[in-house]
Amino acid sequence: MSKVYFASARVSKWQYSDSMPGKLERLLNAINLGQFFESKEWVAVKTHFGSEGAHRIVRPVFLRKVVDALKAFGAKPFVTDTVRIKGLDYLEVANYNGINHLSVAAPVILADGLYGHDNLMVPAGEILGEIAVATVIHDVPAMVVCSHIKGHIQAGYAGAIKNLAMGAVSGAHRHCGWKCGRGAMHAIGEGMLEWDAEKCTYCHQCKEICPLDCIEFGPDGLIFNSDKCWRCGRCARVCQQDALVLPSNDDKFMKSLSEAAKAVLSTFKPRKVIYVNFLTEIQPECDCMPAAEVPVIQDLGIMVSEDIVSIEQASIDMLLKAAPLPASLASDMEIKDGEDVLTSLHNKPYMIQINEAVRLGLGSRKYEIIKLD
Repeated sequence: MSKVYFASARVSKWQYSDSMPGKLERLLNAINLGQFFESKEWVAVKTHFGSEGAHRIVRPVFLRKVVDALKAFGAKPFVTDTVRIKGLDYLEVANYNGINHLSVAAPVILADGLYGHDNLMVPAGEILGEIAVATVIHDVPAMVVCSHIKGHIQAGYAGAIKNLAMGAVSGAHRHCGWKCGRGAMHAIGEGMLEWDAEKCTYCHQCKEICPLDCIEFGPDGLIFNSDKCWRCGRCARVCQQDALVLPSNDDKFMKSLSEAAKAVLSTFKPRKVIYVNFLTEIQPECDCMPAAEVPVIQDLGIMVSEDIVSIEQASIDMLLKAAPLPASLASDMEIKDGEDVLTSLHNKPYMIQINEAVRLGLGSRKYEIIKLD
């Protein structure tokens, strides 16, 4: 049975040690980072830089606490993510959202280079075959995975598995393009984009949100570049008229997430990766969307574990017990206390990714919660 260390977001004493940064320090001390990482060892602190407008990411103060904890015994940490938009633009987005070398006290780098093509193909299982893992993630000997728990347009639930599957894999490979990168997961689970001209109001939200500039509008309507598109589904999600539909295969997509996560973890030796899940500012959508919403569930706290399955299961179990917040999308959809908020929001069978991770041997669903005093 794996241990999952947990600290509540509630403050019982008005002192630093009971603050969220203080509790994170205590969690990292409790798990004893020294048993995983060595002095002078390079350690990737994997996070999500967010998007312009999506500011509810893992806050820089928490990344700084992870960096400080690693530095305390001589490790050499850096903060990283893979390219989601053009590399220089993505570094600017990170800076807008407060992530830079000054705020986190460590270098902030792109794991797959400025162009997102620095990667290595790694065997990835029955569905994906192989996948392009970012070179820096592939080569670094150790990693702390800092995941913002939230909803997701396709995964339903986004945590550590999605952070590795989508965030440690490049958008495209230098030679075989997006079909070998994270687009492979989208393309396997998603079909061809369908456009209904009669419903379309030509608001152009779909064009504006596309990270690959795959959509244009001409005299005859929507022009869709199928070869360039990696089927991320953002265009269909933002269409308020249901004029865009992207057929999906949830089973294959969820399983491919776990396959990709396993491929990433296969590049590390045992016990060289730990996970920090932040159940804070819980969003209905991914941090790659161009806006942040009111949280749908109240802040719950922070979890730390060396078992990716256990920490994901523990996070989900805690979400299932949480009530939807008023004046949020959850209340707009009339989600009641006791209902699964994330399933109600997206209607996605997100437990498939957890079950597949167990089948692939990534960890155990049985866990023991160790709460900070």
